[in-house]
Parts: sequence; C-alpha cells; structure tokens
Amino acid sequence: MRKYIPWVLGAALLAGSIAKLSRSQTTAAVAPVAEKVVERVVVGAGRVEPASEEVKIGSELDGRLQAVPVKEGDAVKRGQVIAVLENGDYAARVALAQSNLRQAEAAVVQSEASLERLLNGARRQERREAAATVKEAEAVLENARSERDRRRGLLERGAISRTEFETADREFLVAKARLEAVGERRALVDDESRPEDIARARGVLAEMKARVEEMRARVRETQAVFAKTEIRSPIDGVVLRKKLKAGESVSKDGNNPIVTLGDVGRLRVRVDVDESDVSRLVLGQAAWVKAKAYGERKFTGRVVEIGQALGRKNIRTDEPTERVDTKILETLVELDAGQTLPVGLRVDAYLEVMGGR
Repeated sequence: MRKYIPWVLGAALLAGSIAKLSRSQTTAAVAPVAEKVVERVVVGAGRVEPASEEVKIGSELDGRLQAVPVKEGDAVKRGQVIAVLENGDYAARVALAQSNLRQAEAAVVQSEASLERLLNGARRQERREAAATVKEAEAVLENARSERDRRRGLLERGAISRTEFETADREFLVAKARLEAVGERRALVDDESRPEDIARARGVLAEMKARVEEMRARVRETQAVFAKTEIRSPIDGVVLRKKLKAGESVSKDGNNPIVTLGDVGRLRVRVDVDESDVSRLVLGQAAWVKAKAYGERKFTGRVVEIGQALGRKNIRTDEPTERVDTKILETLVELDAGQTLPVGLRVDAYLEVMGGR
C-alpha cells in the first residue's frame, strides 16, 4: 500500500489547485461594482423645523380670549377649534339678523296672499257673506225708519218728548249709513280687481322679496363673523408653542399669535451653506445631520430645495472662530421618514459631494 501514497498525495494537491483556481474565477465573475466614493462633504449649520414650516395662528378679530383648549405638544386636526374669543355680542347680532329675516319672510307670505286674492277675485263664500250683510243692514234700517215714524206721531200728539224722538231719528241715520257702507263692501267684493291694484300688489311683493334676500345676506354675514370667533387649525399638526391664554387680548394685526403649529410627521433641516460651496449643491443629494445631544448618531435625508439668492447667516454656532460676514445659500434637507428630532434644534448638516465636483 505504501507505493500508492505519493500518487494519492499528488492527486490531492492537483485537486486543491483546481478548486482554488475555480473559486478565484467565480469570485472575479460576481465581484460587485465598486460602491460610490464620497470625495468630500459640504458642512453647514442647520436648524430642525416641521416640513410644513411653523404656522403662526392668530385672530381675524380684535377681542379677548375666552378659552385656549390646547397645550404645547397636543396633536390637532385640521378644522379643530384651538381658541375661542368672547363672542356674546356676535351671537346677539346673529340672533337679531335671524329675527329680521323671519319678519321679512312673513311679510312676503302676506303679500303673496294679497296678490292671489286680487288675481282670483272674491270667493263665493265672501260674496254670499257680503250679500247677507246688506240684507241685514236693510232690515235694521227698515226697523229704524218704522220706529222713527211711530215716535214722530207720538211727538205730534204730545205723548213723548222731543228728545225721545231725536234718539229714534239718530238710530235711523246710523242704520242708513251702515247700509251704505256694507253696500260699498258688497260692490267691492263683486267687482273685478283693477289692473293698477294688481300692479301695485306685485310691486309690494317684489319689494318684500328683495328685503328677504337682504336679510339673508345679513344673516350669512353675521354668521361668518361669529364663526371667526372660533379659531381653528388650518393643518394636521402639533402645537409647538402656546403664546396666549384665556383672558388675554388678541388683535387682528397678527403681531401676537395665539399658538404656533407644525406638521412634525415629516421633518426638515434648514441649512446655511457657505457661498464657497454652492456649486457643489444638487437636488436629491444625500445628506445627514448630527446634534450634540445625540452624540455620533446620524439622521439621514436628502436635499429637496436650494435657495436662489445668497443672504446673511440665519444660524449661529456660538463658536468663537465663526465668521459672520460671509454669505450663505439656504438649503433644505428633508429627513427620512420615522426620524424624530425636537423642532428648533441646532444641528450640523453634512451634504455628500460625489467625485468630480
């Protein structure tokens, strides 16, 4: 058996060499493309802010705050009431306008009924009623005439005083006047409406309808003003700062916001990029930020906006050697979703610059 040992060892060495060569070729075939090489980074001071920017909420009316039912850190929904002004006088104006509207609408109903009566004429029941009233007045007049004639005879015979006769005579005259009045009423009921009466009624109705529209507009106006006493959030977000509380005055000039809101679901960093580095900025380039409070932890993102005009520095680092006379270009870095940092935190931003720039 010993004579086979050299042959076996040689075969083993040959197999090992072939396997090594095969692995080397396979590795060369699947070797990945070299990863991108970052030549350098642009560094700038930045400050964290909501993606929506900070929204300062004030009042469109002057007044005193009745309530501010939110506190810093509260999540709010779009349309949610975040402050209420004292609004008793505004509510009274709404109630008065609504009352005037109801009166105007009632006047329109009455005017419509009057016009309809003129157009349709009197109903049969009204005609019969007018005729019956005339017959009744005729009967009363006949009785009054008979009584007056009877008392005249008694007066001539000296059986009654002249005063009693004059009383009967007055009753006769009243009955006669009553008959004339109901006769006129019957003639009016039986007669057709005159064109000028119809035109007049239509004019009154049009005037009443215009009055209703005016009152409706007034109601809408007072309701709109009243609605402004309830100050609502224009966005879904978080209360970042609460500047005023119940009992304090607020004005519509916007100088004293009630609260400051922000959408912190997505964060971004506003970075001051030195003017010497602006040529290295590109939309979409990768970036990360670091803050002293978080040690070496990196918060990643990308450049989403590059300013169009140079300006003064917005953010100071408090470093003794910091230059404040240089120009900067504002650049926005949007942080990747799911990363949380306090709004307003100062950070150092690093914008990756690829080779060749």
